[in-house]
Amino acid sequence: MIQHNRAPETRSPAQKTATPNRGTTSVASTTDTDPVALWASSAVTQLLDGQGDPPKYGSPAWRQLPSTDPRRAAAVITAAESWRKFGDEEELMTWFRDAARGRESLANRPTIAELNALAKPLPPRPVQASAGWPAVAIPGRPGWYRHLVDGEQVDLQNRQAAA
Repeated sequence: MIQHNRAPETRSPAQKTATPNRGTTSVASTTDTDPVALWASSAVTQLLDGQGDPPKYGSPAWRQLPSTDPRRAAAVITAAESWRKFGDEEELMTWFRDAARGRESLANRPTIAELNALAKPLPPRPVQASAGWPAVAIPGRPGWYRHLVDGEQVDLQNRQAAA
C-alpha cells in the first residue's frame, strides 16, 4: 500500500506522523514529484510483492528474518524514509509534548477593552527645569524657555537669559 499525501505544507508534524509509515509498507511522499519518495515507494512495492507489511526496522521480529528476506530491506527503506521526512523520533516526541501541554484559557486573557485601557497615554506632565540642565522649551509658547534660577522655575523669552 503506497500513499501519496497532498498539500504537506498545511500539515503539522503530528499530522505527518499520523500516516502509517513507521514499520509499514506505506512510504508516504511529501509531494507527487519527490524523486526520493517515489524511488522509495517503488522499491518497497517491488521488494514486498504482496508479502504484507514488514516488521519495524530493528525490532526482534525484524532481526529474526533471514538476511535475504526482502521484508528486511523494505523495513530499512521505510525507516530511512521516515527519518528523512520526520527527523529524530525524540525531537518529534518533544514536539508532541509541547503541542499537548496545557495552555492558558482564552477566557483568562485580557479583553480588547482592558488592553485599550492600558494603552491610553498618561496625562501630560508640566515642563520642569532641572539643576545642571539647559532651559526647557515651553509647549504652546514659542520662544519661551523654563529655567531653574536659584531653585525656582522662571519662564524667560530667551534660552540664554538666565545663564
